[in-house]
Amino acid sequence: MNKRLNSLDAFRGLAILCMVLSSSIAFGDIMPAWMFHAQTPPPTHVFNPNLPGITWVDLVFPFFLFSMGAAIPLALNKKADIEPFHKIFVQLFTRLFLLAFFAIFTFHARAWVMEKTPSTLTHLISVAAFSCLFLIYGNWNSFVKSTIAVVLKVIGIAAAVIFLAFYSFAYGDFSLAKSDIIIIVLANMAFFGGLIWYFTRKQPLWRIAVLPFVMAVFLASKEDGSINELIFNATPADWLYKFYYLKYLFIIIPGTFAGEWFIKEAKTEHQEAGPKKVLSLIASIAIVIVFVNLWGLFTRNLEANLLLNIFGCACLFLLEKDIKHSSLISNMIKAGTYLLLLGLFFEAYEGGIKKDFSTYSYYFVCSGLSFLTLLAFSLMEKLGYLKSMTNFLAANGKNPMIAYTAGNLLLIPLLKITTLSTYLDAMNTSAFTGFARGVIFTGIVALITVLFTRLKFFWKT
Repeated sequence: MNKRLNSLDAFRGLAILCMVLSSSIAFGDIMPAWMFHAQTPPPTHVFNPNLPGITWVDLVFPFFLFSMGAAIPLALNKKADIEPFHKIFVQLFTRLFLLAFFAIFTFHARAWVMEKTPSTLTHLISVAAFSCLFLIYGNWNSFVKSTIAVVLKVIGIAAAVIFLAFYSFAYGDFSLAKSDIIIIVLANMAFFGGLIWYFTRKQPLWRIAVLPFVMAVFLASKEDGSINELIFNATPADWLYKFYYLKYLFIIIPGTFAGEWFIKEAKTEHQEAGPKKVLSLIASIAIVIVFVNLWGLFTRNLEANLLLNIFGCACLFLLEKDIKHSSLISNMIKAGTYLLLLGLFFEAYEGGIKKDFSTYSYYFVCSGLSFLTLLAFSLMEKLGYLKSMTNFLAANGKNPMIAYTAGNLLLIPLLKITTLSTYLDAMNTSAFTGFARGVIFTGIVALITVLFTRLKFFWKT
């Protein structure tokens, strides 16, 4: 089970580090368009919702969402059978608010949010905020007595609340509406994805049945006076929840199936899944399919892309026949290829595949590619390939909250205070150096995260 979990952690680590990389490469017109979100191309990076296509940057968020979905049954499976529902609900609700608080606090703790022209003091406050997060989210119970752990968390929360309440931010008074939207979406997905999984864990087909209802609300929400419009617009607190966020259930829910298949695989007797050459070929084809889609959908070679995908999926189905003792591999291939091809046949709808505003093609294609990428990581783990790389990624995937904030709240402030940021800025001269800039920045963030993972210090919700 640990090996399989390591695969999932590596997949999550890939997503979080790519997220950091995509935001730290050189900005402007020196990088090619496929290095940015497809709808915000250089040189101006002005958002164009009519521009179809996806890039590797557009896969980062759905990959992370999918890994979150896969983690839901892994985290709740045992508890769901022995604990009453109200305890599960409290756990999910608590996580919702802890993640929402994380989204609000980390957004306001960024130096450029505090001041239009950040000073050394402003950057030091960002570093202090990063330290405060250790108090709030750290797994102190593993190091100190539970009473002391509670006191540390209370101190951290009190310090964060005082900061939010009394600091004069560059945009004006503190507002709950100002937050990290990525984390807010993740908070909603963790809560609603967890609830849906809990109620359908013994009848998984009902989990799939939820999605057409979500689709129905979206498709008819523009009809004035309809119940769909009412449901779509209803919210008890718009800073925390909007029905609009539930569109990502189309990625989270498929992920829960992957998590269940990992659990089922762990309970079976260990047998060779198939010949190593076959497993290697499956992993290779799965990765090639990801790159084929990035090329075909971005360059808009749609016919060639569809034909190559049909051929690749057919090869996976043929190879799957040689897999005799692993329902995990078989299920991942079937789910991944089905969703991918479904997404490609949806491609023309809504003006072509887009991350923003996200289309149904985007949900299905990204879910399919997530299955195939996670499958590739799982097979590499089984075969013992690229151990150093996967372990490094897994170390980051085990501590995603640190990896996500270390850049904005620790590394950037330290680079500014020491003026070392000028050396990174000087690399914004060509595509090669501009990319190297991002690799250096991301590498330092990764090493910081790995350090705390090896110390067994984790941020948890």
